[in-house]
Amino acid sequence: MPLLWSRVALVFYGVGVVYALLSLGRKHELIQRLLAPAVLMGAAFHFVALAETAMLQGVVAPASAHQAESMLAFLIVIFFLAFWSKYKTTMPGAIVFPVALLLLLPSAFGGMAPEFSSPLLRTAWIAVHVTLIFLGYAALLLSFVASLLYLVQERRLKSKSPKLWRMPPLEVIDEISYRSLLIGFPFMTLGLIAGAVVAQVYVGAEFFDDPKIILSLVLWAVYLALLFSRWSAGWRGRKAAFLATFGFLAALSTWAANYFSQTHRFLGP
Repeated sequence: MPLLWSRVALVFYGVGVVYALLSLGRKHELIQRLLAPAVLMGAAFHFVALAETAMLQGVVAPASAHQAESMLAFLIVIFFLAFWSKYKTTMPGAIVFPVALLLLLPSAFGGMAPEFSSPLLRTAWIAVHVTLIFLGYAALLLSFVASLLYLVQERRLKSKSPKLWRMPPLEVIDEISYRSLLIGFPFMTLGLIAGAVVAQVYVGAEFFDDPKIILSLVLWAVYLALLFSRWSAGWRGRKAAFLATFGFLAALSTWAANYFSQTHRFLGP
């Protein structure tokens, strides 16, 4: 059944992709009225798929790369919906929804079998750690997307190109990028603290020699630098957009380390 619910969620998320792409041109009132219910239904079915998978496998944290990607996709959609409810702009969805679809596809069509089993997967601390860290990733993704939109909109305004796309003002795009970082940083910080608690109790000090842990700490430092550059140096617009892009690349490197880490890797026990 989790596979069925995941596939149903894909269909509803597809509505979000269609609307986000159509909204690049002009406003479509009918599809706009369908967007929120469709995406909310997709998120609901997605949550059911995640919950059923956890119950069937008897774990509270993702037990495979596909399951981790599915959970990340769910949190990305939730994070986007929270910002959409405030700013009422679907432009980031033109990138966010396709990313969520790509992350969900492997678990919807590639099976849900666990790739490794560990007693740690049954601990609440691990569930808290993973959820908070993934929310931090979702925040970085939305900040990165907003930064890309800022650069595109700025270039269009400077070149005085025809209004082929409907985009929010630069101030709104910049605020979305900043607020994403501001909200995501505490999630990332608390997630690292939860992970450190688990590591100290169940693994020991050698856990902190793992390259995944080192990269995670580097990512946290980059996150802090992004916020400090805005608080102290007052960086906005283009400078902040390039910094957010750098932060997203750091997050990708940290995620990729899962496949090489001895304690975080998904490809074996």
